[in-house]
Amino acid sequence: TPAGFNKTAVVTQFILVGFSNLEELQVLLFVTFLLLYLTILLANATIMTVICFSRTLHTPMYGFLFILSFSESCYTFVIIPQLLVHLLSTIKTISFIACATQLFFFLGFACTNCFLIAVMGYDRYVAICHPLRYTLIMNKRLGLGLVSLSTVTGFFIALVATNLICGMHFCGPNRVNHYFCDMAPVIKLACTDTHVKELALLSILVIMVPFLLILISYGFIVNTILKIPSAEGKRKAFATCASHLTVVFVHYGCASIIYLRPKSKSASDKDQLVAVTYTVVTPLLNPLVYSLRNKEVKTALKRVLGIPVATK
Repeated sequence: TPAGFNKTAVVTQFILVGFSNLEELQVLLFVTFLLLYLTILLANATIMTVICFSRTLHTPMYGFLFILSFSESCYTFVIIPQLLVHLLSTIKTISFIACATQLFFFLGFACTNCFLIAVMGYDRYVAICHPLRYTLIMNKRLGLGLVSLSTVTGFFIALVATNLICGMHFCGPNRVNHYFCDMAPVIKLACTDTHVKELALLSILVIMVPFLLILISYGFIVNTILKIPSAEGKRKAFATCASHLTVVFVHYGCASIIYLRPKSKSASDKDQLVAVTYTVVTPLLNPLVYSLRNKEVKTALKRVLGIPVATK
């Protein structure tokens, strides 16, 4: 039995180590994360409001963006409020049940976001490769079906993963080297390596399957764009994909660093920095990218705010 493990003991709560090694910076970190969290909520709420009140944005693409913004807001709600409490508290414990609940909702929204981003890639494929049939193919029924499928599949995978982790035996150290209950740091505390291979396979499937679907969509998109005779036409077609591609690279890049890296190369301190990117920066990046790089959203935002819009 490894040092610190006791096969007869049962862990009932965990200690989230988080940023404990930066004791003198706790207040500064609290203020930083609080401001970031409020910005995330405000930015996503702004995007959702603009989409709701602008008839020009009542299209499948912006419908998916609305759902993604809502999902990202819920995703951060699962993690950041508890982090803020722990930054100002000397007691950084979380019960086993609370940890499992946080893990389930974190994985559920994270998987849903992965699938939604893939769905948005398919939407871009239809818009560029089949423009004349776009409204016929991407109708309301298909849009709702794809969103429902993404959500149900995401939370089903989260349920399977959480169930596998809860089925492990925790009998020793209970210090989670992270600021929330993520898969890898919790699994490290298990006395046995039961289900580790299944969970690793699940992580690969959740990240790689949607990413491959996005690559296939963009393969067709690039092929279609290259056939456009004018340089201006090519530029406009690529511009419609720029926001989505930025989100894809950041989202899947961070997820790959954490979940697809060989075990031997794991570095918990670096993992926490990457985790800050995908739990805080990515949810903030989505609305900013779509509002700053998207002409339609910028115009709609000005109209909602009552700012005069220049028209040709």
